[in-house]
Amino acid sequence: MSIDRRTLISVLPAVGAAIPPALATASGSASPSPSSPRQRIRLDDGWRFALGHAADPDRDFGFGDFQRTFAKQGRGVGRIGEADYDASGWREVTLPHDWAVELPFVDNARFTRNPADKDDEDLAAAHGYKPLGRGFPETSVGWYRTILPISPTDAEGRVALEFDGAFRDATVILNGYIVAQHHSGYASFGVDISEFLNTDDQPNVLLVRIDASLGEGWFYEGAGLYRHVWLVKTSPLFVPQWGVFVRADRDGRVEVDVELANRRDAAAALTIEAAALDATGALAASAKTALSVTGWRTETASLACAVAAPRLWSTDTPNLYVLRVTVREGEAIRDVYDVRFGFREVRFDAHEGFFLNGQPLKLKGVNNHQDHAGVGAAIPDALQVWRLKQLKALGANAYRAAHNPPTPELLDACDALGLLVIDETRQMSAAPESIDELRALVRRDRNHPCVMLWSIGNEEPQQGAPRGAKIAKAMAREVRALDPTRKITAAMNRGQGEGITEALDVMGFNYHEDRIEPFRLKYPDMPIIGTETASAVSTRGEYARDDKRAVVSSYDVDAPYWGKTAHAWWSLYNAKPYLLGGFVWTGFDYRGEPTPFNWWPSVSSNFGIMDLCGLPKDIFYYYQAWWRDDLPVLHLLPHWNWEGREGQPIEVWAYSNLDAVELFLNGRSLGRQAPPKDGHAQWTVPYAPGRLVAYGFKNDRVVLKAERRTAGAPARVILTPDRTQLVADGQDLAVVNVRVVDKAGVVTPKAAVRIDFDLAGPGRLIGVGNGDPNSHEPDKATFRTTYNGWAQALVQTRKSSGPIRLAARAEGLAGDAITLSSTPG
Repeated sequence: MSIDRRTLISVLPAVGAAIPPALATASGSASPSPSSPRQRIRLDDGWRFALGHAADPDRDFGFGDFQRTFAKQGRGVGRIGEADYDASGWREVTLPHDWAVELPFVDNARFTRNPADKDDEDLAAAHGYKPLGRGFPETSVGWYRTILPISPTDAEGRVALEFDGAFRDATVILNGYIVAQHHSGYASFGVDISEFLNTDDQPNVLLVRIDASLGEGWFYEGAGLYRHVWLVKTSPLFVPQWGVFVRADRDGRVEVDVELANRRDAAAALTIEAAALDATGALAASAKTALSVTGWRTETASLACAVAAPRLWSTDTPNLYVLRVTVREGEAIRDVYDVRFGFREVRFDAHEGFFLNGQPLKLKGVNNHQDHAGVGAAIPDALQVWRLKQLKALGANAYRAAHNPPTPELLDACDALGLLVIDETRQMSAAPESIDELRALVRRDRNHPCVMLWSIGNEEPQQGAPRGAKIAKAMAREVRALDPTRKITAAMNRGQGEGITEALDVMGFNYHEDRIEPFRLKYPDMPIIGTETASAVSTRGEYARDDKRAVVSSYDVDAPYWGKTAHAWWSLYNAKPYLLGGFVWTGFDYRGEPTPFNWWPSVSSNFGIMDLCGLPKDIFYYYQAWWRDDLPVLHLLPHWNWEGREGQPIEVWAYSNLDAVELFLNGRSLGRQAPPKDGHAQWTVPYAPGRLVAYGFKNDRVVLKAERRTAGAPARVILTPDRTQLVADGQDLAVVNVRVVDKAGVVTPKAAVRIDFDLAGPGRLIGVGNGDPNSHEPDKATFRTTYNGWAQALVQTRKSSGPIRLAARAEGLAGDAITLSSTPG
């Protein structure tokens, strides 16, 4: 499953790589080829959506009425499954789609264990105060309806549906038949629908009922078809979903396992060709073998070849290849299946740290949920790429998908950008369904060069217990059987050295750094990684903790009892070579878990290095200073608008990796300081309005200047898109940041101004945000109030080309407008 060619082209120049035609569409699953009967159609458009009801069949389109749903096959649903049903009253939606983000915020104290105890866990707060769950049957079930593009010739082959993810409890109904039920909200799954198709002139009606009454996490999870859905058409002789496994080492050897399915009565004598294509699309190596597959069986063929002097995949040079599998019966091509892969070697050493391709590399990672302002969990591919680009700009080289399998397109982007990944399953269980989810994760993702570790759990209750050891061992056996090339970890916040420890290859520490040395004494040869670190909290643009306003300081001073500040954790991990590195909790703010204010009106976390819009907080520049050796950094905080505090002391910090920083206030030097390693420079400055200027020195030469100016009254709005050239494919997207400035162009750091948006042309405004963790304004709207001077709008293309004009206006201020160009891809 792949990012489209245009998106991949847009990400690769940022890391100095080129992309050939062969790489543009290949992915962990398959891509269409002109010479192949395989078609893989992304079903993002043409859907209708309506809310159902979790408790009342009459309000759930009759589903389950009189217990008839499973009584007679083909009658699993009523009128809504018939071709002539009038669905005009259902809303048109484009996938990915999250209906939870469209719901209002609800202060529901019923889910608080003890309302009088603010430190007790508020489960409503944990999920961002959205009305989902058994207490909200009227907003916890959603129905999706579309007509599949099926032709009469499809009866000659096989047809399947593939779901990247659906939250949650998906019931898939085709032409009245319930063809699949899938509980996990995160595991990808597929279903063969060949026997249920109308291949005459009758439409093929697909319904998907999603019941989000039961959650899987303790954070905002969204609801609906929040990831892509695909229609896959093949011949009866084909490679099944995730049916190719590529193993490539740094010396150029390529080993391939290919599964071949025969879905006809007659046996098939097949030839399987595997071709490794380099970055120009040229043949780098190939292998061929023969395989006989009897009717209605699936067999596996193994091949091997070698690429001379392969270009290695790394975080700096993420070189990618394609493994193209061609299946022939005689001279006829029955299938072509492409897989992107890379040559690389990872090593986890308990004494020397982490190594990539033989070179030491400290892992500078972040944890993230799938959640962004304006769209919730339904993040378009282009926005996934944008978010990862912000992490690369930060200096991150690793990503942990916490705490569930990510969308496949995120891994495609990590491959292309050069981010190593800890890939994590959701359920730590040896129950059959949980094992199936684990198998799906490994089979789906094992070809991605970015994936370096499999994680089988996070802070599980059984992590230190004998039962947990049994469960972990069962899970580890499954992982190693499917992928013997990667190591296994789990994120443990207690019990290290006990319970599940014996099933792991790499020990994951969630906080509790004081336990690291005692663990090393007991397990001196087991590598250690910080699967979660910091949990420091800050609110963008705020510089003092205020419990009444539910904000925390942007100075690096606040962390919950289990966590540490950014400086405290990073200086510790960076000083110990045997620690592989760590993953900050988190890269971006996310809905739910509004720590440290686990009560209304807080609806989002404060953990992020960036806010919910991806706007950087001050701490962004701390990490950038010490995570990027290639970039000089100088950043000043706080802002310089402190009306009423004239003459009072203000703490001024500078994040910098330069030799020295000299600070000036209104032209007067306040002294030069050398920022300590992994630290910051700091001055106490009596406030006076004007200009606060810092000069950064390298080898006694000024190389950078940073400035904070006292802003005047808000005067105008400025729109800044991340790019202006878009593709008219209905999926491409521009991230438009909005700021309010004074007449001199200085951002007004406390501005709370309502911005109204007007959009014209072949585009749509799919969401807005402002990064305020306490805001209850709607994500789906044509307005947003700036928070501390900033907001954001997300503009997505349609499938028709032309200029898209976005205008912003605010009462009493000068507005702004931008034009985006949307052209055919």
